[in-house]
Amino acid sequence: MYYRSTRGADEKIKSSTAIIRGIAPDGGLYVPEKMPQVDRDFKKLSNLDYRDIALYITGKFFTDFTGDELKNCIRNAYDKKFDDPAITPLVEKGGVFFLELFHGPTLAFKDIALSLLPHLLKIAVARNGINKEIVILTATSGDTGKAALEGFKNVEGTRIIVFFPKGGVSKVQEMDMTTQEGNNTYVIAVKGNFDDTQRGVKEIFSDRDFNDVLSKKGFLFSSANSINIGRLIPQIVYYFYSYLTLIRTGKIKSDEAINIVVPTGNFGNILAAYYSKRMGLPVRTLICASNENNVLYDFIRTGIYDRRRKLILTSSPAMDILVSSNLERLLYEISGGNAGLINELMNDLNKKGLFKITDRMKSRMEDFYGEFATDTETAETIKYVFSNFNYLIDTHTAVGYNVYQKYLKETGDTTKTVIASTASPFKFPGSVASALDKKYAGMDEFELMEVLSEISGLKIPEPMKNLAKKEVIHTTVCEPGQMKSIISDILNLQGKEKKD
Repeated sequence: MYYRSTRGADEKIKSSTAIIRGIAPDGGLYVPEKMPQVDRDFKKLSNLDYRDIALYITGKFFTDFTGDELKNCIRNAYDKKFDDPAITPLVEKGGVFFLELFHGPTLAFKDIALSLLPHLLKIAVARNGINKEIVILTATSGDTGKAALEGFKNVEGTRIIVFFPKGGVSKVQEMDMTTQEGNNTYVIAVKGNFDDTQRGVKEIFSDRDFNDVLSKKGFLFSSANSINIGRLIPQIVYYFYSYLTLIRTGKIKSDEAINIVVPTGNFGNILAAYYSKRMGLPVRTLICASNENNVLYDFIRTGIYDRRRKLILTSSPAMDILVSSNLERLLYEISGGNAGLINELMNDLNKKGLFKITDRMKSRMEDFYGEFATDTETAETIKYVFSNFNYLIDTHTAVGYNVYQKYLKETGDTTKTVIASTASPFKFPGSVASALDKKYAGMDEFELMEVLSEISGLKIPEPMKNLAKKEVIHTTVCEPGQMKSIISDILNLQGKEKKD
């Protein structure tokens, strides 16, 4: 299996090289040259556990890793740091199936892939004979940062630098990142929104002169965002696992189609679901759920992607995004791999703030349904689900459930449906508690964890218990234009050259 850039670099590279680079030198994203297919009976696959499914799926994409290497990576990734033996359990409530992706160490779906990526990267570096320190450079809208920090902390031969938008994440998320321990971890707040932060990181990746300086000093950039194919592919696994769980528990017949609902901002999680369908998973509709930053909703309806609007800070901050990086991979697929056209569209987005896809590309998006939920609707949905089904969901999951209800009303489609539940309600206690009762509005978020625990009967997850008492270690704040110089300072690029 080889990988190419969405923007047309002619070179074909192996998966280990793509994982190390993160982003292509031309600014494009790496995509598989062809989409592997499921070649085993779903009924037989349904008897496998999560780790076995992960080995089966990743083995189709990461073909320059040996089976034993992948097995070891997976065993080390999916161990007791997950508080449920199923890793991603499926819970039936209110006529739908919630795929709980928050049982890892940082209580968000990013844990699934970011528990595996450091192990893959370590082998990839050795396989490619690289004698440089890997610098993981990541922009986060809240969850990726903490999950990446947790995954890479104290990993030999790596440093991790995380940028997050100051005021653009929840108080709990900010505290979670700024108290991060580890001798190789750096967390910086950026005065701007997530799009400013993400753009800054992408520009640094694409700055050849800066990367040359970095290389001479003995460093090499890589990414932990879903722009890294090593982050994206492991997310395919849980969609297959949810489907196979439905077969194993008798909820569906083998080969029966399902719908998948994904609350999304950067488009990576729903792209993994799309890749699952391309591999042969029987999916009828991919339901793309947006918050009030509904640029993806507009795009799915019109074929026009227009970021020229004000970013709205919502109760679902991980989706407060106007430039969805992973959409580029979908554009590449529906354009038939037309890299020249992708370059045109991305140039239009950068220079004009919008692009329009061709009619043919639009016709290839029939797999997708798009809708959005307002903050008011999100709060109402949290209260509705808890009151009717005694099930507590976070704000992002609530966006997904609300959009599914709109889909149901619009289409009448009764296909069995899986909703990606992307974060624990304890990550957003302020928004969740005030949705249940307005009397909690404005209260301290850490006190509200206790309230949520009492109301729901759920225990406060272990990683959250003493968060409020932790010492803040990372206090640096910068302007978007200062990100490069911050990296230079961290890596001491003005100092003596390192020897390879």
